[in-house]
Amino acid sequence: MSGRLFLAGNVIADLVIEVPALPERGGDVIGTRTEVTAGGGFNTLVAAGRLGARTVFAGLHGTGPHGDLVRSALASEGVRLLLPPRTDGDTGFTVALVDAGGERTFVTSFGVDAEMTAADVAAVSARVEPGDLVQVSGYGLVMPVNGPLLSSFVTDLPAGVTVCLDPAPLVADIPAAVLGPVLARTDWLSANAREARLMSGLDAPGPAAAALRERLAPGAGVLVRADKDGCWLAAPDGSAPVHVPGFPVHAVDSNGAGDAHVGAFLALLGEGAAPADAARAANAAAAYA
Repeated sequence: MSGRLFLAGNVIADLVIEVPALPERGGDVIGTRTEVTAGGGFNTLVAAGRLGARTVFAGLHGTGPHGDLVRSALASEGVRLLLPPRTDGDTGFTVALVDAGGERTFVTSFGVDAEMTAADVAAVSARVEPGDLVQVSGYGLVMPVNGPLLSSFVTDLPAGVTVCLDPAPLVADIPAAVLGPVLARTDWLSANAREARLMSGLDAPGPAAAALRERLAPGAGVLVRADKDGCWLAAPDGSAPVHVPGFPVHAVDSNGAGDAHVGAFLALLGEGAAPADAARAANAAAAYA
């Protein structure tokens, strides 16, 4: 792989609780399994790294148990840290409730990862070079402090840097003034079916992929991830969206599968694979995850 994959986003702690079903409002339910792991963009970096990409975490990490967990997990996967630890607080966390069907529901509490500075952005900008890939998440763009800074960072990236945007579940809450410039600079948009529907107003993933491609600059492409059905690819050449079949599996926990899809796609794309081949490999990685 000629370039590196920079994650300009969040790696946080995931408190994963398996439940038979979500409780009603005001109710309770007994969890069947609990696990604390690194999450967020960590899964993107892991998938890309295990497929040969050189990976760099360009986000913030705090001082405390969550920050220690994140750094240990990143080190175990050979991910390089670009920014030093913040000493004024801990990394944030997510509570992920995974029901009997493998679907997950999140509640997220950000920490120092939501408090970027102009100096942080400048340090990252100085290290990104043509040939690199930069992954940006809607989780970063929705933050009041990070969003405008990341939007400017993406807009100012030099030509030859490939930008991938994963809009994330909170995409509807991202201010237009932040999201618009990022979309204009995005080379690949990878969204799940719900996010694609929110952004396009269309239920069917194929038409949604086509509509979203129209919101990007000429030569950009779109992936709409459709869980067990694989994904829909609207290629940069302007051709009609195509369905890339998935790999059926028994869903145990879908947490991180979408991030794995993004990481695998970018790793294969960075190695020169055709978008359709990279998308099929990404479907396999997501199924495995």
